[in-house]
Amino acid sequence: MRGRLFHVLSKVAERGEDNSARRERRKEARPGELLDAALQLFVEKGFAATRSEEVAARAGVSKGTLFLYFPSKEELFKAVVRENISGRFAEWTQEFEEFEGSTSEMVRYCMRVWWERIGATRASGITKLMISEASNFPELAAFYRQEVIRPGTELMRRILLRGIERGEFRDLDLDYAVFSIVAPMVFLIMAKHSLGACVAQDTPLDPERYLDAQIDTLLLGLCVRPDAKGARA
Repeated sequence: MRGRLFHVLSKVAERGEDNSARRERRKEARPGELLDAALQLFVEKGFAATRSEEVAARAGVSKGTLFLYFPSKEELFKAVVRENISGRFAEWTQEFEEFEGSTSEMVRYCMRVWWERIGATRASGITKLMISEASNFPELAAFYRQEVIRPGTELMRRILLRGIERGEFRDLDLDYAVFSIVAPMVFLIMAKHSLGACVAQDTPLDPERYLDAQIDTLLLGLCVRPDAKGARA
């Protein structure tokens, strides 16, 4: 009898340890789940309309648990930006340093990879959100400028400067030339998240084809050069 009781108590203890381990794993996973839920809601509803309790509910936790990790909705938004965009600049900078092709190839690679990693993902909605709501949340606008816009434009500037220094590009006003790369990507985001509903169904915007056209125009220009053999119809 005593042996049987000991066996039962041992099994109960084991289940308790298993449950404790599962709870611990669940606890460790919660920040990522909260960030995923927050990203979904911020993109769907915007920053102002998203409530903290909605984020917690979508992640399957209590509002109190949310505030254990992120003390305010503003801090939650900043964490979402860092997780999905600004936290990746170290990776992108390393790719810039190690790139061995021409600068024209680098520009093409940059814009295409941006679409694959950011533009085609839910994270692209963060840019649309900031365009829509920045004036109402100046602190977040300053944060986004510091974390995303400045390092992004600086990386574009370094790419263009590389082309100039290698004799591949003509002299450019780098302060403004960077927008020649940034603007097409911003338009594609707005087309995806806002303007898409206004585009006629028989003329959908193909992101890859759009980027190819923008890259060709950026690198080759519109005018036929004197040494050109002929122009395409």
